[in-house]
Amino acid sequence: MKQVGFSDIEYEIKKKKTRKEKFLEEMDQILPWKEFVGVIKRHYPNGGNGRPPVGLEPMLRIYFLQQWYGLSDPAMEDSLYDITNMRRFAGLSLDEVPDETTILRFRHRLERYKLTEKLFRKVEQYLSERNLIVSEGTIVDATIVSAPSSTKNQGQQRDPEMKSTRKGNQWYFGMKIHVGSDTRGRAHSVAVTDASVHDSQVMDELLHGKEEAVYGDKAYADSHRRQEMEDAGVCWRVNRKASSKRKLSCADRSFNRKSNRTRAKVEHLFGVVKHLWGYRKVRYRGLEKNAAQVFGLLALANIYLARRELAVP
Repeated sequence: MKQVGFSDIEYEIKKKKTRKEKFLEEMDQILPWKEFVGVIKRHYPNGGNGRPPVGLEPMLRIYFLQQWYGLSDPAMEDSLYDITNMRRFAGLSLDEVPDETTILRFRHRLERYKLTEKLFRKVEQYLSERNLIVSEGTIVDATIVSAPSSTKNQGQQRDPEMKSTRKGNQWYFGMKIHVGSDTRGRAHSVAVTDASVHDSQVMDELLHGKEEAVYGDKAYADSHRRQEMEDAGVCWRVNRKASSKRKLSCADRSFNRKSNRTRAKVEHLFGVVKHLWGYRKVRYRGLEKNAAQVFGLLALANIYLARRELAVP
Protein backbone atom coordinates (compact mmCIF):
# COMPACT_ATOMS: atom_id res chain seq x y z
CA MET A 1 0.00 0.00 0.00
CA LYS A 2 1.36 3.42 -0.95
CA GLN A 3 2.26 5.74 1.89
CA VAL A 4 0.12 8.88 1.99
CA GLY A 5 1.51 11.83 3.93
CA PHE A 6 -0.14 14.93 5.35
CA SER A 7 1.35 16.94 2.47
CA ASP A 8 -0.54 14.76 -0.04
CA ILE A 9 -3.81 15.33 1.80
CA GLU A 10 -3.21 19.09 2.01
CA TYR A 11 -2.32 19.11 -1.68
CA GLU A 12 -5.70 17.63 -2.60
CA ILE A 13 -7.70 20.29 -0.74
CA LYS A 14 -5.68 23.42 -1.53
CA LYS A 15 -7.55 26.16 -3.37
CA LYS A 16 -4.96 27.52 -5.83
CA LYS A 17 -2.75 25.90 -8.46
CA THR A 18 0.79 27.25 -8.44
CA ARG A 19 2.70 28.13 -11.62
CA LYS A 20 4.92 25.11 -11.06
CA GLU A 21 1.91 22.85 -10.79
CA LYS A 22 0.39 24.27 -13.98
CA PHE A 23 3.68 23.87 -15.84
CA LEU A 24 4.11 20.26 -14.76
CA GLU A 25 0.53 19.40 -15.67
CA GLU A 26 1.05 20.92 -19.11
CA MET A 27 4.30 19.02 -19.70
CA ASP A 28 2.69 15.81 -18.45
CA GLN A 29 -0.03 16.14 -21.08
CA ILE A 30 2.06 17.07 -24.13
CA LEU A 31 5.29 15.09 -23.74
CA PRO A 32 5.29 11.87 -25.83
CA TRP A 33 6.02 9.50 -22.95
CA LYS A 34 5.39 6.30 -24.89
CA GLU A 35 7.91 7.28 -27.57
CA PHE A 36 10.48 8.36 -24.98
CA VAL A 37 10.17 5.12 -23.03
CA GLY A 38 10.60 3.19 -26.26
CA VAL A 39 13.93 4.90 -26.92
CA ILE A 40 15.38 3.94 -23.52
CA LYS A 41 13.65 0.64 -22.74
CA ARG A 42 16.23 -1.73 -24.26
CA HIS A 43 18.98 -0.10 -22.17
CA TYR A 44 17.08 -0.19 -18.86
CA PRO A 45 17.45 -3.14 -16.43
CA ASN A 46 14.50 -5.46 -15.95
CA GLY A 47 15.52 -6.41 -12.43
CA GLY A 48 16.61 -9.73 -10.99
CA ASN A 49 16.00 -11.55 -7.75
CA GLY A 50 16.65 -8.54 -5.54
CA ARG A 51 14.74 -5.33 -5.04
CA PRO A 52 12.95 -4.36 -8.29
CA PRO A 53 14.28 -1.20 -9.96
CA VAL A 54 12.28 2.01 -10.01
CA GLY A 55 10.12 2.14 -13.13
CA LEU A 56 11.63 3.60 -16.31
CA GLU A 57 9.04 6.31 -16.83
CA PRO A 58 9.28 7.69 -13.26
CA MET A 59 13.08 7.84 -13.60
CA LEU A 60 12.78 9.68 -16.91
CA ARG A 61 10.33 12.11 -15.33
CA ILE A 62 12.79 12.71 -12.51
CA TYR A 63 15.55 13.39 -15.05
CA PHE A 64 13.34 15.99 -16.77
CA LEU A 65 12.61 17.64 -13.43
CA GLN A 66 16.35 18.00 -12.90
CA GLN A 67 16.70 19.79 -16.24
CA TRP A 68 13.80 22.17 -15.68
CA TYR A 69 14.82 23.17 -12.17
CA GLY A 70 18.62 22.80 -12.28
CA LEU A 71 18.76 20.22 -9.50
CA SER A 72 21.73 18.04 -8.58
CA ASP A 73 21.16 14.36 -7.75
CA PRO A 74 21.04 14.93 -3.95
CA ALA A 75 18.84 18.03 -4.38
CA MET A 76 16.49 16.04 -6.63
CA GLU A 77 16.06 13.35 -3.98
CA ASP A 78 15.33 15.98 -1.32
CA SER A 79 12.85 17.76 -3.61
CA LEU A 80 10.92 14.57 -4.23
CA TYR A 81 10.45 14.22 -0.48
CA ASP A 82 9.72 17.91 0.12
CA ILE A 83 7.66 19.01 -2.90
CA THR A 84 4.40 17.20 -3.48
CA ASN A 85 3.75 18.33 -7.05
CA MET A 86 7.19 17.07 -8.15
CA ARG A 87 6.55 13.71 -6.53
CA ARG A 88 3.12 13.51 -8.17
CA PHE A 89 4.59 14.41 -11.57
CA ALA A 90 7.07 11.55 -11.18
CA GLY A 91 4.20 9.22 -10.25
CA LEU A 92 5.75 8.19 -6.94
CA SER A 93 4.63 7.90 -3.35
CA LEU A 94 6.84 8.80 -0.41
CA ASP A 95 8.01 5.22 0.08
CA GLU A 96 8.98 4.91 -3.61
CA VAL A 97 11.33 7.90 -3.87
CA PRO A 98 14.71 6.74 -5.29
CA ASP A 99 17.91 7.77 -3.56
CA GLU A 100 20.52 10.04 -5.14
CA THR A 101 22.68 7.09 -6.23
CA THR A 102 19.81 5.61 -8.26
CA ILE A 103 19.23 9.00 -9.88
CA LEU A 104 22.96 9.29 -10.63
CA ARG A 105 23.09 5.82 -12.22
CA PHE A 106 20.12 6.60 -14.45
CA ARG A 107 21.83 9.77 -15.69
CA HIS A 108 25.04 7.84 -16.35
CA ARG A 109 23.04 5.28 -18.32
CA LEU A 110 21.63 8.05 -20.53
CA GLU A 111 25.15 9.40 -21.06
CA ARG A 112 26.76 6.00 -21.74
CA TYR A 113 24.32 5.04 -24.51
CA LYS A 114 23.87 8.60 -25.88
CA LEU A 115 20.16 8.33 -25.15
CA THR A 116 19.54 12.06 -24.74
CA GLU A 117 20.68 12.55 -28.35
CA LYS A 118 18.20 9.85 -29.37
CA LEU A 119 15.48 11.62 -27.35
CA PHE A 120 16.33 14.84 -29.18
CA ARG A 121 15.96 13.04 -32.54
CA LYS A 122 12.67 11.52 -31.39
CA VAL A 123 11.33 14.97 -30.49
CA GLU A 124 12.44 16.33 -33.86
CA GLN A 125 10.60 13.47 -35.59
CA TYR A 126 7.55 13.91 -33.35
CA LEU A 127 7.27 17.63 -34.16
CA SER A 128 8.05 17.17 -37.86
CA GLU A 129 5.22 14.65 -38.22
CA ARG A 130 2.88 17.34 -36.88
CA ASN A 131 4.36 20.07 -39.11
CA LEU A 132 5.70 21.87 -36.06
CA ILE A 133 9.25 21.89 -37.44
CA VAL A 134 9.55 23.13 -41.01
CA SER A 135 12.45 22.38 -43.35
CA GLU A 136 12.28 25.36 -45.72
CA GLY A 137 14.88 27.44 -43.88
CA THR A 138 17.59 27.02 -41.25
CA ILE A 139 18.85 29.53 -38.71
CA VAL A 140 22.37 28.83 -37.44
CA ASP A 141 23.64 30.27 -34.19
CA ALA A 142 25.81 29.48 -31.18
CA THR A 143 25.88 30.40 -27.52
CA ILE A 144 28.63 30.16 -24.92
CA VAL A 145 28.11 28.26 -21.67
CA SER A 146 30.68 29.12 -19.02
CA ALA A 147 32.76 26.59 -17.09
CA PRO A 148 34.60 27.14 -13.78
CA SER A 149 37.90 28.87 -14.53
CA SER A 150 39.29 28.43 -11.02
CA THR A 151 42.14 25.99 -10.35
CA LYS A 152 41.21 25.68 -6.66
CA ASN A 153 40.20 22.04 -6.93
CA GLN A 154 41.67 18.62 -6.26
CA GLY A 155 43.55 18.46 -9.57
CA GLN A 156 44.54 22.15 -9.37
CA GLN A 157 43.64 22.67 -13.01
CA ARG A 158 40.79 23.76 -15.22
CA ASP A 159 38.74 21.28 -17.18
CA PRO A 160 41.15 20.43 -20.05
CA GLU A 161 38.26 19.93 -22.49
CA MET A 162 37.02 23.50 -22.04
CA LYS A 163 38.70 26.40 -23.83
CA SER A 164 38.72 30.20 -23.88
CA THR A 165 37.33 32.56 -26.49
CA ARG A 166 36.90 36.28 -26.83
CA LYS A 167 33.59 37.94 -27.62
CA GLY A 168 33.98 41.66 -28.13
CA ASN A 169 36.42 42.78 -25.46
CA GLN A 170 35.54 40.06 -22.96
CA TRP A 171 37.04 36.59 -22.56
CA TYR A 172 34.95 33.50 -21.78
CA PHE A 173 36.00 30.03 -20.66
CA GLY A 174 33.78 27.05 -21.33
CA MET A 175 31.98 25.43 -24.25
CA LYS A 176 29.68 26.36 -27.13
CA ILE A 177 26.28 25.05 -28.10
CA HIS A 178 25.83 25.27 -31.87
CA VAL A 179 22.26 25.01 -33.11
CA GLY A 180 20.48 24.76 -36.44
CA SER A 181 16.81 25.63 -36.07
CA ASP A 182 13.85 26.11 -38.36
CA THR A 183 12.48 29.60 -39.01
CA ARG A 184 10.34 29.38 -35.86
CA GLY A 185 13.35 28.72 -33.64
CA ARG A 186 12.88 24.98 -33.03
CA ALA A 187 16.16 23.08 -33.16
CA HIS A 188 16.75 20.27 -35.64
CA SER A 189 20.57 20.04 -35.37
CA VAL A 190 22.96 20.41 -32.43
CA ALA A 191 26.72 20.32 -31.97
CA VAL A 192 28.70 20.89 -28.77
CA THR A 193 32.34 22.05 -28.88
CA ASP A 194 34.80 23.87 -26.68
CA ALA A 195 34.42 27.64 -26.75
CA SER A 196 37.47 28.20 -28.98
CA VAL A 197 35.81 26.63 -32.04
CA HIS A 198 34.59 29.38 -34.38
CA ASP A 199 30.89 29.34 -35.17
CA SER A 200 31.47 29.00 -38.93
CA GLN A 201 33.52 25.79 -38.51
CA VAL A 202 30.42 23.89 -37.41
CA MET A 203 27.95 25.39 -39.89
CA ASP A 204 27.83 22.41 -42.26
CA GLU A 205 26.87 20.09 -39.37
CA LEU A 206 23.85 22.28 -38.62
CA LEU A 207 22.31 22.20 -42.12
CA HIS A 208 20.03 19.34 -43.19
CA GLY A 209 20.57 19.91 -46.92
CA LYS A 210 16.98 20.71 -47.91
CA GLU A 211 17.04 24.40 -47.05
CA GLU A 212 15.55 27.05 -49.29
CA ALA A 213 17.17 29.77 -47.13
CA VAL A 214 19.95 30.01 -44.55
CA TYR A 215 20.05 32.68 -41.81
CA GLY A 216 22.91 33.54 -39.48
CA ASP A 217 24.79 36.41 -37.87
CA LYS A 218 27.96 37.89 -39.33
CA ALA A 219 30.14 35.17 -37.75
CA TYR A 220 28.93 32.86 -40.54
CA ALA A 221 29.70 35.29 -43.39
CA ASP A 222 31.73 33.44 -46.02
CA SER A 223 31.85 34.46 -49.68
CA HIS A 224 32.85 30.99 -50.87
CA ARG A 225 30.04 29.23 -48.98
CA ARG A 226 27.61 31.93 -50.07
CA GLN A 227 28.44 31.27 -53.72
CA GLU A 228 27.99 27.53 -53.25
CA MET A 229 24.60 28.06 -51.62
CA GLU A 230 23.36 30.49 -54.26
CA ASP A 231 24.52 28.16 -57.05
CA ALA A 232 22.42 25.44 -55.39
CA GLY A 233 19.40 27.77 -55.33
CA VAL A 234 19.53 28.49 -51.59
CA CYS A 235 18.74 32.04 -50.46
CA TRP A 236 21.74 33.31 -48.43
CA ARG A 237 20.40 35.48 -45.60
CA VAL A 238 23.55 35.56 -43.44
CA ASN A 239 24.26 39.04 -42.10
CA ARG A 240 26.72 41.13 -44.04
CA LYS A 241 29.71 42.46 -42.13
CA ALA A 242 31.95 45.47 -42.50
CA SER A 243 35.72 45.34 -42.83
CA SER A 244 38.58 47.75 -42.22
CA LYS A 245 38.38 48.68 -45.91
CA ARG A 246 34.64 48.69 -46.42
CA LYS A 247 31.79 50.00 -44.30
CA LEU A 248 28.27 48.70 -44.47
CA SER A 249 26.11 50.50 -47.01
CA CYS A 250 22.49 51.48 -46.42
CA ALA A 251 21.47 48.45 -48.50
CA ASP A 252 23.63 46.17 -46.30
CA ARG A 253 22.10 47.51 -43.10
CA SER A 254 18.61 47.12 -44.52
CA PHE A 255 19.44 43.53 -45.55
CA ASN A 256 20.67 42.75 -42.02
CA ARG A 257 17.58 44.24 -40.38
CA LYS A 258 15.25 42.17 -42.53
CA SER A 259 17.27 38.99 -41.91
CA ASN A 260 17.36 39.64 -38.16
CA ARG A 261 13.58 39.48 -37.94
CA THR A 262 13.80 35.79 -38.70
CA ARG A 263 17.27 35.10 -37.32
CA ALA A 264 16.28 36.30 -33.85
CA LYS A 265 13.80 33.41 -33.49
CA VAL A 266 16.61 31.05 -32.44
CA GLU A 267 17.27 33.31 -29.44
CA HIS A 268 13.92 32.13 -28.02
CA LEU A 269 15.40 28.63 -27.81
CA PHE A 270 18.51 29.84 -25.99
CA GLY A 271 16.33 32.01 -23.77
CA VAL A 272 14.32 29.02 -22.58
CA VAL A 273 17.43 26.96 -21.80
CA LYS A 274 19.60 29.68 -20.26
CA HIS A 275 17.13 32.03 -18.60
CA LEU A 276 13.96 30.07 -17.93
CA TRP A 277 15.76 26.87 -16.85
CA GLY A 278 18.97 28.50 -15.61
CA TYR A 279 21.52 26.62 -17.73
CA ARG A 280 24.21 29.32 -17.79
CA LYS A 281 27.11 27.21 -16.46
CA VAL A 282 28.22 23.67 -17.18
CA ARG A 283 27.40 21.18 -14.46
CA TYR A 284 29.96 18.46 -15.20
CA ARG A 285 33.57 18.06 -16.29
CA GLY A 286 34.22 17.09 -19.90
CA LEU A 287 32.34 17.81 -23.11
CA GLU A 288 30.64 14.42 -23.39
CA LYS A 289 28.66 14.62 -20.16
CA ASN A 290 27.70 18.23 -20.79
CA ALA A 291 26.72 17.47 -24.38
CA ALA A 292 24.39 14.74 -23.11
CA GLN A 293 22.64 17.29 -20.91
CA VAL A 294 22.45 19.82 -23.76
CA PHE A 295 20.64 17.36 -26.04
CA GLY A 296 18.12 16.70 -23.26
CA LEU A 297 17.60 20.38 -22.57
CA LEU A 298 17.08 21.24 -26.24
CA ALA A 299 14.65 18.35 -26.73
CA LEU A 300 12.57 19.69 -23.86
CA ALA A 301 12.93 23.28 -25.11
CA ASN A 302 11.55 22.25 -28.51
CA ILE A 303 8.51 20.75 -26.82
CA TYR A 304 8.12 23.87 -24.66
CA LEU A 305 8.22 26.20 -27.67
CA ALA A 306 5.58 24.10 -29.45
CA ARG A 307 3.45 23.56 -26.34
CA ARG A 308 0.45 25.58 -27.49
CA GLU A 309 0.16 23.74 -30.81
CA LEU A 310 0.66 20.38 -29.06
CA ALA A 311 -2.04 21.19 -26.51
CA VAL A 312 -4.67 21.68 -29.24
CA PRO A 313 -6.89 18.55 -29.27
